[in-house]
Amino acid sequence: MDLVGLDDIQAAAENIRGVAVRTPLLPWLDGDRTLGRRSPGVLLKPENLQPTGAFKVRGARHAVACLPEARRAAGVVTHSSGNHGQALAYAARAFGVPCVVVMPDVAPPVKVAATRALGAEVVLVPPAERLARMQQLVASRGLSPIPPYDHRDVIAGQGTVGLEIVQDLSDVDVVLVPVGGGGLAAGVATAVKALRPSAAVVGVEPELAADARDSLAAGTVVTWPVERAYQTIADALRTPLSELTLAHLSARLDDILTVSDDEIRDAVGRLARSARLVAEPGGAAAVAAYLHHRASLPAGRTVAVVSGGNIDPQLLRSLL
Repeated sequence: MDLVGLDDIQAAAENIRGVAVRTPLLPWLDGDRTLGRRSPGVLLKPENLQPTGAFKVRGARHAVACLPEARRAAGVVTHSSGNHGQALAYAARAFGVPCVVVMPDVAPPVKVAATRALGAEVVLVPPAERLARMQQLVASRGLSPIPPYDHRDVIAGQGTVGLEIVQDLSDVDVVLVPVGGGGLAAGVATAVKALRPSAAVVGVEPELAADARDSLAAGTVVTWPVERAYQTIADALRTPLSELTLAHLSARLDDILTVSDDEIRDAVGRLARSARLVAEPGGAAAVAAYLHHRASLPAGRTVAVVSGGNIDPQLLRSLL
């Protein structure tokens, strides 16, 4: 399979320049103070500060920009739990083209409302019907599909997160990145391993939706039943890998860890209280791994990607 390379990610960096925020690396010592260790602490890559509240704007913008003009003008469509849908709506609006987002009918209302506010047509379906409905819209309306992770241009765009990490911390030793469908982890691992081969890139997913761990162990995509994966609080990390993302992770990811929902809840609260960052549950997964599984991680200068901050206000209140 033809994998995304560093040159693809560098091209994506040019396409998103001035659109996606070039987020900084923020020092955060809270975890190490709590654990009683003397260490440089962890650096946070706050992708929750993107204009749509998550890293997804990177891949969506690049993918739309790469479409031939005639196909782009006909409009784009995706399926999404919310963050990619918002990002695609944002990118489509900038190009002045129609956007349709198929979302699970159990998606957080805050994500549904935000996607509609960006001008997208939202189609709500049962979770298991997301992909099929998107494919129907492609066939019936001539829309170009921009799936949330199973797309080379999307992976390349997400890889700019890893590109920036190494540019800002050339001696990084460990990068922790959340894993849902695998697009972010695939892109980040590609960039980091190309620029800093000695660094370890570790994926993090909820133990209640650990299909990526199972897929990597089996060497083939393992899909958990929807009713099982949807038990986790981390709604952004419920989707399975694709063959494309599995190929990237198998080749370039060093390890994968799982975190409990209670550990994710703790990370959301601590990020808000001591890092002054609002993170959604999926966005806090990498930080949860650092806080609660430090002994299982390689030593050295560590960056945790805070991948999104689109959290329901009521849920955030309960976690504080």
